[in-house]
Amino acid sequence: MVQPVTWQSVQAEALRRIRDREWPPGSMIPNEADLAAEFGCARATVNRALRELAAAGLLERRRKAGTRVPVNPVRKATFEVPIIRHDIEGRGKAYGYRLLEVATGVPPEPVRAVLRLGPRARLLHVRALHLADGAPWCVEDRWINPAAVPDLDTADFAAMSANEWLVRNTAFSSGGIEFFALPADAGLAGLLGCPPGAALFGAERTTWAGMLPITAVRLVYAPGHRMVTAI
Repeated sequence: MVQPVTWQSVQAEALRRIRDREWPPGSMIPNEADLAAEFGCARATVNRALRELAAAGLLERRRKAGTRVPVNPVRKATFEVPIIRHDIEGRGKAYGYRLLEVATGVPPEPVRAVLRLGPRARLLHVRALHLADGAPWCVEDRWINPAAVPDLDTADFAAMSANEWLVRNTAFSSGGIEFFALPADAGLAGLLGCPPGAALFGAERTTWAGMLPITAVRLVYAPGHRMVTAI
């Protein structure tokens, strides 16, 4: 069975051509109609792929002037939505996982505000502890919007983390991420095995499907965590 051409596959091929200098810096690339014919897909599929590359600073798009590879591309940090298990295993450690809580309820006001939800919105709240070689790695505190995740009632978060299940089962179109430092309160200190007041690394992330919020998550890591990304 022939797999359909997606904007992600078009984007990957365009990125390969840029990196391999098949489309060298300063050159114009083929127009969307020609690329759509080459890849056997809709022009809208090509448009989405090129827009994403332009947003990343890897292409320059000008109305009626076409699309070119910039001579001096803007370098941007790239953040993927990571599967925590993969991160831990990629560092040569054994992964462990413990579900702490699953409940439906009204999220606190800061979560409602960032997800642009009203005071009566009810989301699924999932808290879990991820471990590396048996030691605490990070606490996952997540709110999931059932309206954006139709198959949510089939998820078994005791068997698979919400982090991994959502990455596998839910497509998103946009999101935001913030990084911060915070002191360990009594609850975090107990879960992460550190003294109260210890300096911790935290990240808050939201993902969206169009205008519909999917999830808001806070990840708080044990002392000494280092984040690695690419530019």
